[in-house]
Amino acid sequence: MSEPNKKTGINSWPQDDRPREKLLKKGAGILSNSELLAILLRTGIKGESAIDLARRIIDKFSTFRNMSHTDMRQWKEFKGLGPAKIAQIQAALEIGRRFREVEVNGSKQKISSARDIVDIIMPQMRDLKTEVFKVFYLNSNNRIIEISDTAVGTVNHAMPIVREIMHAALQKFAAAIICVHNHPSANVAPSPEDKKFTQELISAGKLMEIKVLDHIIIGDNNFFSFAEEGLMI
Repeated sequence: MSEPNKKTGINSWPQDDRPREKLLKKGAGILSNSELLAILLRTGIKGESAIDLARRIIDKFSTFRNMSHTDMRQWKEFKGLGPAKIAQIQAALEIGRRFREVEVNGSKQKISSARDIVDIIMPQMRDLKTEVFKVFYLNSNNRIIEISDTAVGTVNHAMPIVREIMHAALQKFAAAIICVHNHPSANVAPSPEDKKFTQELISAGKLMEIKVLDHIIIGDNNFFSFAEEGLMI
């Protein structure tokens, strides 16, 4: 990958205008999306500085959210931008998505409603192209012990195993659980399989004396809560 050209390269800018130096001096919050991305890129491509390339990438995808679920075909127009740089960008975006979940786990946030769960998990699950199941394991005060992935697959083959969930709950000494999965179609209406699974989970919870508080389906900025609809019986 070539060095930025001498006339427009970031190295020719006043030091206070360079993204990396600006971040170190004034903090990351002051940087634009393009400047943050330029720091990840580090160098530009032939005839284009890192900041110019970053601006073109932002122009194409508009938001980091749109950028986070892409494949190599969508990056083809950026000649000279190799797999290593694209992997760096994808890794940084994934770190951002996971940050909130890790932060919540560390603080053992108390869960009082479906909205509490949705606020935690929505950024991570709303754009997924496959159906993913997660389980929130809670203590007797409804504080989070752990958030775990249970199953990943297609819409028709991602149903988690009730026994696996209950076994994990016992291992973690959980008093209650909340199951969450996404619908890639963005339609949050529960399927017959979703309803059957929920009833099986409730039955197993009663047998094992573990409360099943809710089953939440995530769409694109919307959700369905079995508990809020009075279906956890």
